[in-house]
Amino acid sequence: MATVELKIGFISPGPATWPHYSSFAELVPAEVKFDFQGLGLYGQSLYEITGKKAEIVSRIGELARAKDWHAVVVIGAPTEVMNPGLSDDLKSALNVPVTTALSASVAALRTYEARRVLLLTPFEKRLNRMIVDHLTEAGFSVLAPHTFGELAQASRLTPDEVYELTKLRLIEVGNVDAVYFQGAVLDPLKVLEKIEKKLNTTAIASNPAMLWDILSQLGRRHCIRGYGKLLDDWREFRG
Repeated sequence: MATVELKIGFISPGPATWPHYSSFAELVPAEVKFDFQGLGLYGQSLYEITGKKAEIVSRIGELARAKDWHAVVVIGAPTEVMNPGLSDDLKSALNVPVTTALSASVAALRTYEARRVLLLTPFEKRLNRMIVDHLTEAGFSVLAPHTFGELAQASRLTPDEVYELTKLRLIEVGNVDAVYFQGAVLDPLKVLEKIEKKLNTTAIASNPAMLWDILSQLGRRHCIRGYGKLLDDWREFRG
């Protein structure tokens, strides 16, 4: 029996396309079609997203109904930390499965029983602090020793440089249960497996976590090789 094609909304608070989306597209199963949509909620600063929860929920609801999506993915940790309660409000407003960058990553970290976590992001200190506070409230002990002055700095790193950055920060912070990459501008996808095998850790990245989360909610299971053990193991999703 043929597998039913899934149509999933992939919502960015900013533009509909980013260069790093291409690396994410490589790991998506063929029968899954993501519809990339941008809300255009900020221009010069990510902080322009602050306090726009009602607009975000309303616009995503309208898109989901108009496009007849099977599920919705909302990217961007900044969107959540600047609009507390966004994930819960989306789940209440939509009649299809929904996940967000932080909720999916938290679920993935809990699947591996991670408690002490090294956080690596492309963001500056203030925004990192907001993400740390969110994760701390969720029950994690979070170490975030590295920040960037601007997103462009992180986007210029090669996969090997992302690996070396991770290696250095793991040495700096000592023993952790997992490395958590939040913010796909700092793109670790090509070295997730290398990080886990050579640095003897669990590596969770937000985009694979969202893929695992939303497909699990839709009753799908895909063992996807080469992008770390979350997609390779495809452990049971507990919500």
